[in-house]
Amino acid sequence: MSTTKKITVGAVAAALGVTTLTACGDDSGGGSGGAKPKTVTLVSHDSFNASGAVLKEFTKQTGYTVKVLKSGDAGEAVNKAVLTKGAPQGDVFFGVDNTLLSRALDNDLFEPYEAKGLDRVREPFQLDKGKHRVTPVDFGDICVNYDKKYFADKKLAPPQTFEDLAKPAYRDLLVVENPERSSPGLGFLLGTAAAYGDTGWQDYWKRLKANGVKVVDSWEIAYNQEFSGSSGGKKAKADRPLVVSYASSPPAEVLYGEPQPKTAPTGVSTGTCFRQIEFAGLLKGAKNPDGGKALLDFLIGKTFQEDMPLNMFVHPVAKDARLPELFTQHGVVIDKPQTMAPEKIAENRDQWIQSWSSLVLK
Repeated sequence: MSTTKKITVGAVAAALGVTTLTACGDDSGGGSGGAKPKTVTLVSHDSFNASGAVLKEFTKQTGYTVKVLKSGDAGEAVNKAVLTKGAPQGDVFFGVDNTLLSRALDNDLFEPYEAKGLDRVREPFQLDKGKHRVTPVDFGDICVNYDKKYFADKKLAPPQTFEDLAKPAYRDLLVVENPERSSPGLGFLLGTAAAYGDTGWQDYWKRLKANGVKVVDSWEIAYNQEFSGSSGGKKAKADRPLVVSYASSPPAEVLYGEPQPKTAPTGVSTGTCFRQIEFAGLLKGAKNPDGGKALLDFLIGKTFQEDMPLNMFVHPVAKDARLPELFTQHGVVIDKPQTMAPEKIAENRDQWIQSWSSLVLK
């Protein structure tokens, strides 16, 4: 999802991502003399990851190798794409989500293309249906996570709702990300706006501030340095047992645990969730539009869709994609996440962030 944003736990996951993607890339821009380009460049946020075997399968099917260019957090990546509009750094952009979608569409970043196999993508995720400027690729739920051991030791029930988080029992326990800088932070803010209404969310955040909420700039800092339930937080002797992360964070803790635990050390407060949908699009001015179209087709194909859960800890959007057992065993299904229409996000996002900053940071 983002951001970030996404769930890679500790240096092991980061190392895996860098090694895999570098091995699949090709710096060549294609053949000379008008020959068909051999490389398709995917511009993304830092959390993109895919199995080497899967990207090799794309090369086998199409003749193109994938070069991945990571551009920071989701918001930062979108801003860079806007600044390079018309002369993009690559062919396809991956990682713009529903919280930032209007910014990309209003800046006319994408060439319309209806990806092959789009009929396999669930209807609720097709937010640009009819125009096909972006293709839905994955979804996840931004939720508060909790440190199971902390709450068991304190004999305190973990919070389950937004309202719980403002109660005195959970004073000084929650760390969140700045919505101006972080995709999960923005998703959490939108979740509170959806839950409490256009004006009620400000009063809610006043109560959170009075209850000792801590704000940091990024998911990496919040989860790996401040959250006591994460593997990184344990090493850092973190003291916040509540963090804004993802419903899919617990499977990541299991997968990357050393040694691997039988049950996840973290849980999810299921009444605090906001649904995030990520998209990819063919960048206007792409040097290899044919390769870009082939890559968009591949991103919603079953092979890539089934590879995503244990690489980026997101859910596939394709109806026929199966989730791995580790993901289903330790993950949480959010039946009723908070949602918001992209038009409403576009209309209010910047104003809400400004209001939030005045309320919480000053």
